[in-house]
Amino acid sequence: MKKILIIDDKEAIAKVLSIYLASEYECIHFDNPIKALKWLQEDNIPDLIVLDIRMPEMRGDDFLIYLKQNELYKAIPVIMLSSEDSSSDRIRLLSEGAEDFIVKPFNPLELKIRVKKIIG
Repeated sequence: MKKILIIDDKEAIAKVLSIYLASEYECIHFDNPIKALKWLQEDNIPDLIVLDIRMPEMRGDDFLIYLKQNELYKAIPVIMLSSEDSSSDRIRLLSEGAEDFIVKPFNPLELKIRVKKIIG
């Protein structure tokens, strides 16, 4: 079963994502990128990361840049989540290596289809 790493400080969003994705994917959730980074450094490599932008301790966009500059993690596809619908943010994050960008609130079925398109 493919693994999806969900990084979002909102527990409710992580639960909704897990409910919609758990039938086809193993879902792992962390409430901040620092904890997720420790998990990655323990030789855990997910098939996809769903990453919120605004979080405490480390922003999601900073985490994305770190991933894409690291040889071990740069091939992991990342879907960014944001409550901000700024065209310039979308363009910046997609150019920094994000696979997709979804604005909150979102339809979980749409996210599930986008995940399926990226990792099958």
